[in-house]
Order: sequence, then C-alpha cells, then structure tokens
Amino acid sequence: MKIAIINGPNLNLLGKREPEIYGRQTFEEYFEELKKIFPDIQLIYFQSNSEGELVSKIQEYGFELDGIILNSGAYTHTSVAMRDAIAAVPAAVVEVHISNVHAREAFRHHSYISAVCVGGIFGLGLKGYELAIRFLEERDETRDERDETRDERGER
Repeated sequence: MKIAIINGPNLNLLGKREPEIYGRQTFEEYFEELKKIFPDIQLIYFQSNSEGELVSKIQEYGFELDGIILNSGAYTHTSVAMRDAIAAVPAAVVEVHISNVHAREAFRHHSYISAVCVGGIFGLGLKGYELAIRFLEERDETRDERDETRDERGER
C-alpha cells in the first residue's frame, strides 16, 4: 500500500509556529515515527505553501497511490481548486487538521474539501495522521475482502 501525506501552507513551521496549538515537534520528526509504526506501508511526504503545487501533487498522487492524507491548512477554507482536484482523482483522501478548526475562528468552520473527502479528523494533534493511515489501511483490507467474496460468488 502507498499513501501520500500532503501538508499545505505554514505546516513547514510545525515545532516553531504557535506551539500551544500545534506542538513542538516538526513534521519531519513525526514522519520518521510514522514510517516506523507502518513499515509495510510506503509513505510519501510533500509540503508546500503554494496552492498550485498542492493541486498538482493531489492530481499526481491521486492516480498513482492508494490514498492521500491531506492537511490543506488555510486552503481548506478558500480553495475550490483543491476541492476539484480531490474530486477528480480515484484515490481516497482523508482530511486532517491538527487543531480543532471548529473550535477556532468562524472563518475556519467551513471546508471546501470535506464533501469530496472520504472522512476527516480534526483536533487530535499529530495523532490524526496516524489514525488516517490506520483508516486507509483498514479500508483497503475491507475492500480486498469484499473483492475476494465477489470472486468466490462469481460476481466479478
């Protein structure tokens, strides 16, 4: 299984930016922990502050990989382009936010991407990424089991 984690604007500042909200660990440090927790899953990490670069990676990975974990940061609340990119690809996309966006400023309460993601995890800190990987892993296993059952019944 191959999963990409795509982080949007300002997430390159994790560990430095508002540590009372986002913590003191960098994402690169956390990503190394994730690779140890999930040695059988190929994890890819990409971060950009540019909307166009993020859209391009969603398009690229969305046709190549099994799933995408997306923290689009502030673009969550503003980007129709990201929403359309997610809707255009076959990979399952899970929306993740480190903070609880619904407990913050009102402008953060609306997500343009939630409706086209398979699910979302909000406010659980970096742990949300691990939970999203577990969800995608379980979803993939369940899909494989359903496919095997269909094969046994001759439905495929």
